[in-house]
Amino acid sequence: MTLYISDLHLGRGTPAESRAAEADFRSLVAAHRAELERGALVLVGDVFDQYIEYRHLVPKQAMRTLAMLADLVDAGCRVTYVVGNRDPWHVDFLEQQLGVRLVRDSLTEGPPGGRTYIAHGDGHVPAEWTYNRLRPLLRSPQMARLYRMGLPGDSAFAFARWFAHRFGSDGASEPRITEALRARAREIVSAGDASLVVMGHGHAAELTHFGAGAYLNPGYWFAERTFGRVDEQGPALLRWHAGGAEPIGQAPG
Repeated sequence: MTLYISDLHLGRGTPAESRAAEADFRSLVAAHRAELERGALVLVGDVFDQYIEYRHLVPKQAMRTLAMLADLVDAGCRVTYVVGNRDPWHVDFLEQQLGVRLVRDSLTEGPPGGRTYIAHGDGHVPAEWTYNRLRPLLRSPQMARLYRMGLPGDSAFAFARWFAHRFGSDGASEPRITEALRARAREIVSAGDASLVVMGHGHAAELTHFGAGAYLNPGYWFAERTFGRVDEQGPALLRWHAGGAEPIGQAPG
């Protein structure tokens, strides 16, 4: 079994809202612990609302979650963290200290005929043309290095939070983004590059079946508590509510 979680945005909203999102995430993992020890957990980007790691310093947020990920890895779970547009500036803490596989763009894995393409989803929306042009610069190690060198930790985080609140979205899903991600997933499946495409970013949970595959968007965990699960029955979209998982309907494609 593999669990897919996207857009936790830990650090967003009030401290109480962020703590609640984190606590529910830990509860979800605890409920699936036995299966995860024989399976995998994939974080599909924007786990943090802002994340700036320094060579010798890391943000102090969500330490219980980070400890949980390390414990999962020690227990045999394959944990993968695909960076998003909000949290790309990792260095090596996740890999060296926690044993988490860090993916800085996208990955395709699995056997022929059953391959899965996984990406956060930013860079796949033509309508986000300004961001798409800046994306290579924003994700470059050189840009991250200059930012870290130019601002000390507290100032760097304060500016990142201000910028996100001033120019970022309110978290609501946008039809143009939802449709663009679905269209991109259909292209990947139709080309035979993968039979399952998993992307977040759009904040709209979705499971759509195409003729030769499916598109799974785990949705916006921070506000909606939705997630994806793939097992021998295939992909499923669920919502975590009152300590349990409830199935969500799927689109026919």
